[in-house]
Order: sequence, then structure tokens, then C-alpha cells
Amino acid sequence: MEKFYFFFLLGAAIFTIMGAIFNWDWFFENRKARLMVSLLGRTGARVFYIIVGLFVAALSFSIL
Repeated sequence: MEKFYFFFLLGAAIFTIMGAIFNWDWFFENRKARLMVSLLGRTGARVFYIIVGLFVAALSFSIL
């Protein structure tokens, strides 16, 4: 079961980091992501989501 959590969290982290790096419009136009864009601006939101993705990736490796 731990491997499931590892791969799930790692997949979520990769998805979040890729969305931030490639600046996907559909990713940042999501209603939940729009809040971060309005607070931090588009570039700030991208940096925020990269940091969140790295944190989730580290979390996934810590439970492995």
C-alpha cells in the first residue's frame, strides 16, 4: 500500500511541476488555481506551484 501512496503523490508532484514549468493555461485557469494567480500573479503562482510540487515529491519519498 505504501508504494501506491508513493506513486500517487509522485504523479501529483510531477503533474504540478509540469503545469507550472510549461505554464499551461488550463492549469492556471482552474478555479482553485485562479486564487493563487490573483494573489501572487501568474509568475508568482508558477513559482508557488513548483515549490508545492517539490514538497509533495519529497513527501512521497519520505513515505517510501
